[in-house]
Amino acid sequence: MKRAPYWWKKSVVYQIYPRSFYDSNGDGIGDIPGVIEKLDYVKELGCDTIWICPFYASSNYDNGYDITDYQKILPEFGTMEDVERLIFEAHKRGIHLVIDMVVNHTSCEHSWFLKSKIGELDLEGKPNPYRDFYIWKKGKKVSDGHGGFTFAEPNNWEAIFGGSAWSQAEDGSEDYFLHIFSPKQPDLNWESPALRRKIFEMMSWWLDKGVDGFRMDAICYISKDPNFPDSMDGNIRPYAAFGPHFEEFARELNREVLSRYENVMTVAEMSESTPERAEVFANEDGSVFSMIFQFQHLDLDGGDSFKWTHRKIDLRALKKLMGFWQKNLFGRAWNSLYWSNHDQPRIFARFGEAEGPFHEKSAKMIAACSHLMQGTPYVFQGEELGMTNYPFRDIEEVRDIESLNAWEKFTADGTFTEDEMLELISLRGRDNARTPIQWDDSQNAGFTTGTPWIGVNPNYRKINAKEQLSREDSVFRFYQKLIALRKELELVTTGRYVSLDEENPETFAYLRVALEPDSVEKLLVMSNFTDHEAKVNFPESFLRENRSLDTEILLGNEPSRTEFTLSEPSLTLTPYETLIIRFFQR
Repeated sequence: MKRAPYWWKKSVVYQIYPRSFYDSNGDGIGDIPGVIEKLDYVKELGCDTIWICPFYASSNYDNGYDITDYQKILPEFGTMEDVERLIFEAHKRGIHLVIDMVVNHTSCEHSWFLKSKIGELDLEGKPNPYRDFYIWKKGKKVSDGHGGFTFAEPNNWEAIFGGSAWSQAEDGSEDYFLHIFSPKQPDLNWESPALRRKIFEMMSWWLDKGVDGFRMDAICYISKDPNFPDSMDGNIRPYAAFGPHFEEFARELNREVLSRYENVMTVAEMSESTPERAEVFANEDGSVFSMIFQFQHLDLDGGDSFKWTHRKIDLRALKKLMGFWQKNLFGRAWNSLYWSNHDQPRIFARFGEAEGPFHEKSAKMIAACSHLMQGTPYVFQGEELGMTNYPFRDIEEVRDIESLNAWEKFTADGTFTEDEMLELISLRGRDNARTPIQWDDSQNAGFTTGTPWIGVNPNYRKINAKEQLSREDSVFRFYQKLIALRKELELVTTGRYVSLDEENPETFAYLRVALEPDSVEKLLVMSNFTDHEAKVNFPESFLRENRSLDTEILLGNEPSRTEFTLSEPSLTLTPYETLIIRFFQR
């Protein structure tokens, strides 16, 4: 399939977590043939790009983000022939395929690591070429309390998934390897030119197979502080992200791989990013990556225990932050627009109603609020159905290693009781996004004829694709219209973002303004984030400038709203209402 320049700017991406998408063979695990079987569903929704999470050979400690072989497929997902058929069938439908690329770390069972941990010398006594594929450091010599000594970690960095970021070599020597996530996921050493060549060759191999791009997992961590200093509080992120050679490595990746293929899309996961970094690494000339994922808008509710909190996001802070990114990247870099993914709970953990009379209405509102900003929207599987968090009743139901590690840590140190921690996992845990897609109201929601690898949300009889496709007023149909509207209006891709009523704690309103000097076209997007009526206030300058223009309602989720006239200094929105207005001149 021929790729147009910057095709991703008009694209809407559908993220597939294959383990939970659709099981074609009844083993309880979603697979590649299952994805192929449901491509027409993605096409009907209107998404023209799929980002699929890892399907490579893996030890499966972190559900595929611990790869044992980049050029083999995990058997429970299918075969390489299945992946090749997926590429072909997606392209036949005009759908691009972007694959997850995890090159900050591998599995501890990857052949590179198995060879690396042998030591400085290989089994034949020769210099081990794989030793510096990973980050090995000497431990600190400390007293054992009995007149002798032992070894301790090289520094006090804590892994993102909990515990020390260092693990000692199996032989008990002074050598430690770094893993910013878990001991099962040793970090690759990008300082090694030989390693970088291996990675570049592998990525080129996938592009030769026809994939259209990569989502670069945890890519901001490929260059660390070379001094490996202690952290004041053990926080690894300031020292492991955007090290001194990050830009050099990223530009080399583009030069040696990405630039050699036509119009490849890359989205770089950069949890520690800023607009200034985005301008360098996702700039308009595409000399590094196409766009970035930043997490700041979803970190606003972090507490002392980071994600494990009941804290709510202040809408005013959210508006300021999202507006900040919109304005600072405009004309300089490209945004990714998303509310949820495989690492986040369902959006109802933060906004809207997971159940009750406003469930579907709030799901539509949340979608419209972000989709009409500048950037590339991402729809995480099930989001288009209004899927919700899972009501975990026992820790035995949990599969996610991050949640299980947090359970052990916080219940052991008394931060939370077991009941409190289970409640937080039900609210914030990653497994909430990973329950099977609810295809219909049959057993196991139509996901599998076997026993699903993780529990199916018990609300599947009410929330499922079959039911949604049967109704014109469903969440799915709203997403369909929203995606079509976005693709139809050039203004959504190119227009300037202007905040309105920014200090309002209940509504989110903004304008998209045409750049052409002879055009008066604007979009006004208004969303009520509450379960009661709330006003959007219009400044006098806005009224003066736009009152004489013609208006039309392009899309909304309030059936009683049939017309709009800009005549008053405010507009009252019904609970969770969203309204998209076009201003123009006949």
